[in-house]
Amino acid sequence: MRDFTINTYSQLLKTLIDNRYVLMSFSDFFGRNSEKIFILRHDVDRKPWNSLNTARMQSELGVRGTYYFRIVPESFQPKYIEAIAALGHEIGYHYEDLTICKGDFNKAIDHFEKSLEALRKYAPVSTICMHGSPMTKWDNRDIWKKYSYKDYGISAEPYFDIDFKELYYLTDTGRRWDGDKVSIRDKVPSHHTFSVHSTFDLIKAIKNHTAPEKIMQNIHPERWTDSQFEWIIEFSKSAVKNPVKKALSTLRS
Repeated sequence: MRDFTINTYSQLLKTLIDNRYVLMSFSDFFGRNSEKIFILRHDVDRKPWNSLNTARMQSELGVRGTYYFRIVPESFQPKYIEAIAALGHEIGYHYEDLTICKGDFNKAIDHFEKSLEALRKYAPVSTICMHGSPMTKWDNRDIWKKYSYKDYGISAEPYFDIDFKELYYLTDTGRRWDGDKVSIRDKVPSHHTFSVHSTFDLIKAIKNHTAPEKIMQNIHPERWTDSQFEWIIEFSKSAVKNPVKKALSTLRS
């Protein structure tokens, strides 16, 4: 069985359910005191049809996640936003306004407001999450040094409203689960020694009860596919991009 397929991801979620993890969206996390929590976060950077495939699989399992859409054409496609929302999943805004506006804070907040309004035409939006924009010099989170997302009816943003001392952050950046060295902004200060490379390693850890009991997962559904052709393309892209991102991360640190 290959990693980074919908089938493998489905096996991961089934393993979590079998081991009494409560799978939930980001907004559903607040106020929950379950012993075992697994937040289903998805960054829809591109290929929103892949996100719909993921959302359908999760719906069949009876679980709900959060899908963060960018405002750019390769992500912002209303028919997929509406279809994922209709399955019961949460829709959020994957903002990158400071990057789009080249560091101009006044233009960026105006762009944020208009983009949020555009997304809310197709689904309710109460949470947001920054897009890393790894190849640019702007950190999109910096916009909140001058403004407050609470003023726009936004209740939470993961990088500001999650205590990562209590909750383990697990992301598929670099097309692996231990890709912190090839991540430029999609990372948080680590307070855990737990680490796995593949989804199969993660499944094994869950079965052996060595995985953290509170986890936020972040996947990019564009990378997860049962199509062998698409899988090879994504594998090849990561092989090219990862060394570049690792070099950039080293330079910036």
